[in-house]
Parts: sequence; C-alpha cells; structure tokens
Amino acid sequence: MSVKRQKRSAKFKFKVALEAVQGQKTVNQIASEQQLNPGQVSQWKRQLQSQGAVIFKNGPNVSQRQQEKKEAELYEQIGRLKMELEWLKKKVSSIS
Repeated sequence: MSVKRQKRSAKFKFKVALEAVQGQKTVNQIASEQQLNPGQVSQWKRQLQSQGAVIFKNGPNVSQRQQEKKEAELYEQIGRLKMELEWLKKKVSSIS
C-alpha cells in the first residue's frame, strides 16, 4: 500500500527550517519530532538560509507587483464594461 504525500504549508516549513537554523536540536531530532525525512528538513533549512534575504529586500516583491498589474487590468475591464452598459442603456431607451 502506498503512502499518500502530505502537502505542508509555507508557515510549517518556515517554522521547521527556522528551528533547524537555530541549532538547538539536530536535524534528525527535528525530523523525528515532526515525522519528516531528515533530508527534507535539511532542504528547507538550505532554502531559508539562501533565500531568507529576499524577505528583507527593499521595494515590493514580485508577487505584489503581479497582483497590482492584475488589479489594474481588472479595473480597466470594469471601466470598459460600464461604458458598454451605458451605451446599451442609451440604445434601448432610444428604441423604446
């Protein structure tokens, strides 16, 4: 019987990686407590160490810029739809 893969949240991964970086327990101890593979804990630890500086980088991050771009596109679409609705209302009223 196969074991189903578990998806861990980013918050959980951060907590485990931070615990590993602190060095109060070994990676094997953390892995056994959290029922994880020690290699996975080590991978999360390496990711935190290598990409942790991105958190404190100045300026908005990439995902925030993407969200702002998406919002701008949606507002443009709302504006176009409102204009079309007004145009249709005028046409319907002139026909009636």
